[in-house]
Amino acid sequence: MCKAATRLMSLKQDRRLTFREKVSLRLHLSMCGACRECDRQFTLLHEAGKRYIAAQDHTEDSR
Repeated sequence: MCKAATRLMSLKQDRRLTFREKVSLRLHLSMCGACRECDRQFTLLHEAGKRYIAAQDHTEDSR
């Protein structure tokens, strides 16, 4: 089940999950601390990547 949850966590970063996918992921995360931590890390990395790209764009605009 963790493998499927990890796949959904990854997909969540790229698109909206379907209702069924959201429910499945939430249910799994409610029971699995390791996957909750993994989800937190996916989100952190995704946000850091977005900030990096924004900073690069800002740096290029000011040249």
